Amino acid sequence: MPSREETSYFGAGPAPLPTAVLRQASKVILNYNDAGIGITEISHRSADAEKILEDTKSALATLLDIPTQEGPDGYKIIFLQGGGSGEFSASVYHMTALWVEKRRQKIVQELGPEDETKVFDALRKAVDQEFKLDYLVTGSWSLKASQEAARLIGANHVNVAVDSRKDNNGKFGTIPNESTWSLTPNPAHSGMVYYCDNETVDGVEFPAFPAIDSDKYQVIADMSSNFLSRKVDVRRHAAIFGGAQKNVGTTGITIAIIKNSLLTQLAKPDLLRKLNLPVGPVVLDWPTIVKNNSLYNTLPIFDVWIAGQVMQLLISKASTDGPKIATQQSESEKKAALLYGILDKYPVFHVVPDKSVRSKMNICFRIGSENDRDDKEKKFLAGANERLLLGCKGHRSVGGCRISNYNAVSVEKVEKLAKWLEEFAQQQ
Repeated sequence: MPSREETSYFGAGPAPLPTAVLRQASKVILNYNDAGIGITEISHRSADAEKILEDTKSALATLLDIPTQEGPDGYKIIFLQGGGSGEFSASVYHMTALWVEKRRQKIVQELGPEDETKVFDALRKAVDQEFKLDYLVTGSWSLKASQEAARLIGANHVNVAVDSRKDNNGKFGTIPNESTWSLTPNPAHSGMVYYCDNETVDGVEFPAFPAIDSDKYQVIADMSSNFLSRKVDVRRHAAIFGGAQKNVGTTGITIAIIKNSLLTQLAKPDLLRKLNLPVGPVVLDWPTIVKNNSLYNTLPIFDVWIAGQVMQLLISKASTDGPKIATQQSESEKKAALLYGILDKYPVFHVVPDKSVRSKMNICFRIGSENDRDDKEKKFLAGANERLLLGCKGHRSVGGCRISNYNAVSVEKVEKLAKWLEEFAQQQ
């Protein structure tokens, strides 16, 4: 049986975790903090659990330089369940309620509060004629997010500001020039601009923050698969979320960073129902989760502890100068450059996304030509498995090969895979 040290895993998620964290986890799962019971058995409302929550939030704020002060410009860090897919829905519920209440207040200023019928009629007209949620569709996950929005509030309220397939023969793999995007022209009519920073399936990553005026539009990002792999300008986002199971921890929790100004002035459920707009479940309600310190329902504290330990490990290896996450970003860039360098060197390999938007986390490529592609890819994957280089098969929806270069994949393990890539190419 191979040892953990001998095996290299490049699967897209759940992803590998640092061995040091798992060793410590094997101890606390039996006996946490000398309590005589394991961490999965302690109450989520205990002092131990609250300390785990606070330590993890503090570590995340340190890594990403998150302003956590009170007031509209500060941010709250919360932990939820339901994964990134749950936040597809949560963001729609929340940003719809926020837009409706702000629009109602403006109508009240214009018409006065006396005639509730006139106010409601004007609000209903505004919802029907103005309200949009903007989506940048650059891969499979942002497409799913936009489809969920259309399912919840109706396709007439969803503006797909860019669909990158239209510029790439019906396939994902590019991000069109920002000058071609069609955001809702009046920012006051837009409830949010939603984008997925890194598309796990398609290997596409935004090279930088999109060209959106974040002072006018509410920008929300899904960072599930590149979270804590590079610097992020949190202040330009209204909200950021990510499932923990890629770079941060185990499957079971979603981490969200929410601007305080989003947490007040939300339309009441009765009003939303009268407007034929959806009311979300309470377990996805950001203000409720914030108010209860992420403990509205039973939170898997063990998963939060794992995430906190991973974050502390990143802090411990960070250089003293600059943002704490910068050290990990440099390592991620080094590993990605090594792999892409070999893939570009040999014509037998064909990197799927355009070079300008290649993901540093999920490296998607095909092998050979259409005539021999299946055989060559099977041969490559079989050889990789023989060498204990596991998890290199592409997503079932697109096929091919995919190397997920997450934080816990060491430089040494990437070098082993690079060696096999070169060896395989030289055999062709």
